Amino acid sequence: MLDANLKTQLKAYLEKVVRPIHIVANLDASPKSGEMQELLRELAQLSDKIALEEQQGGNERTPSFALTSPGQDIHLRFAGIPMGHEFTSLVLALLQVGGHPSKAAQDVIEQIKGLDGDYRFETYFSLSCQNCPDVVQALNLMSVLNPNVRHVAIDGALFQPEVDARQVMSVPTVYLNGEVFGAGRMGVEEIVAKLDTNSAAREAAKIQAKAPYDVLVVGGGPAGAAAAIYAARKGIRTGVAAERFGGQVLDTMAIENFISVQETEGPKLAAALEQHVRSYDVDIMNLQRAEKLIPGQQHVEVQLANGASLKARTVILSTGARWRQMNVPGENEYRNKGVAYCPHCDGPLFKGKRVAVIGGGNSGVEAAIDLAGIVSHVTLLEFDSQLRADAVLQRKLHSLPNVRVITSAQTTEVLGDGQKVTGLVYKDRVGHDDHRLELEGIFVQIGLLPNTEWLKGTVALSPRGEIEVDAHGRTSVPAVFAAGDATTVPYKQIVIAMGEGSKAALSAFDHLIRSSAPAEADAAVAA
Repeated sequence: MLDANLKTQLKAYLEKVVRPIHIVANLDASPKSGEMQELLRELAQLSDKIALEEQQGGNERTPSFALTSPGQDIHLRFAGIPMGHEFTSLVLALLQVGGHPSKAAQDVIEQIKGLDGDYRFETYFSLSCQNCPDVVQALNLMSVLNPNVRHVAIDGALFQPEVDARQVMSVPTVYLNGEVFGAGRMGVEEIVAKLDTNSAAREAAKIQAKAPYDVLVVGGGPAGAAAAIYAARKGIRTGVAAERFGGQVLDTMAIENFISVQETEGPKLAAALEQHVRSYDVDIMNLQRAEKLIPGQQHVEVQLANGASLKARTVILSTGARWRQMNVPGENEYRNKGVAYCPHCDGPLFKGKRVAVIGGGNSGVEAAIDLAGIVSHVTLLEFDSQLRADAVLQRKLHSLPNVRVITSAQTTEVLGDGQKVTGLVYKDRVGHDDHRLELEGIFVQIGLLPNTEWLKGTVALSPRGEIEVDAHGRTSVPAVFAAGDATTVPYKQIVIAMGEGSKAALSAFDHLIRSSAPAEADAAVAA
């Protein structure tokens, strides 16, 4: 299963292992068991520290395999074949079970080790999900560090009856002790914070005690990362408060238009951004949601959801955007129960089912094309009288036999049985009559909404809710700048956001120089 180059790289990684790794495989006569057996035997041949034990059945989920180490109380299992996006999760699990230290912050490691209780985690993932590895890797690490934590990572496509029984319709979905713990991307810090209920208060107290910054960046996407780097390179005190570092890029599958990088994936780019920012003297405060901006003559204050507040001489707003919702009855009720926003992540869970895609732009048409290869039928609904996607995408879409396109269609309601989606209602904008579609999944792809609600009444916003900025990134509030998808700058692209973030930081620095010059002159005269 592994090519020669991959084996060479993996063998080099496994040289970092300092203690034995014991793999216990639970197999049967299925083809997937054969694939798993082949993978594990290849792994065992790459290091003399890996021992493989094969058992017929013996586990509630077969095929699956557990990773442990003699003398260590580790409960970590993969129910499925961790290839695709999850191959990195497998490599990290091998290293960590083998005693190689994690790169997690030491305070987070100590938090994990201090967790008391019984934590049985089950994570449902799909091999095409770019959000799943963060969750799988976080819980795997926790199971290595704390014997009270058990984790099973489950390929939903391989255990379809189990997925159907639990009505798992989005990945990653995490169960804790048999109950839903969370859905969507979560990092180790966020998971630990949910388990350690006192951590939020401790973090708020720590933040409250911080001295004012010269530049405070609110948001950790491409614009925020660029702003932080440019500010830090000026040698001024720089902080970043981000709800999740990486922002919308974390939810992006393939990136093929980032100049000089022919192809990459969102999570990889987000990790590189954070690594670059951390190489400078930047105070990063992750998992922090801003709730209020308070202008002032000396400092601008940003109040956070945890009750703490930060002050700075200048602030750069780069809060980005999120997927736009349809805002129709039933959408919120059936979110993650058939209503989804990531076709790459959740598509495999709808194998053989009927789904709809809402939106006829590039994102919607690309989603319909991808889903057509997985599901039994796709209906694409577009509000306008014609699709807005690129011509090449439209030609591909219309060539698919299991896709129906309906234009001038306004979705008015999501239908369900109380547990899951059963259909939708749309209005024909030409004939004005209502139609009902019977289906199991709805993928919403209708653009982005700026994360600016918390700024209403403080900073001037456009009718679309975007922060109004001038050519220098200045907002309507002195000492407050903005950049990225949350602003009125056209074309929401990663490379544009980075440029705007850099510009905003340079403008903030220019503001600091000009605003401090009179005070310094007065001080010199007084002396």
